[in-house]
Amino acid sequence: MRLDKYLKVSRLIKRRTIANDACDAARITVNGRAAKASYQVKVGDVIEIAFGQRTMKVEVLDVAEHVLKNDAAGLYREIE
Repeated sequence: MRLDKYLKVSRLIKRRTIANDACDAARITVNGRAAKASYQVKVGDVIEIAFGQRTMKVEVLDVAEHVLKNDAAGLYREIE
């Protein structure tokens, strides 16, 4: 699954276009490297998202095309 779509489905970022813009601005890294929106997310990847001064670091636990709002948090595990 594409990184921008994963960020939307997992509800880490509200909209896919915003996730795409964040990737273009190099605010998202996967496994320590800046990632494009087209990066294929795999289980075990570590994604870092820079929200202004705050940085969120998560590990991908599952990749699913569609999940319910209540189950979205089960796709990742927050680190630190």
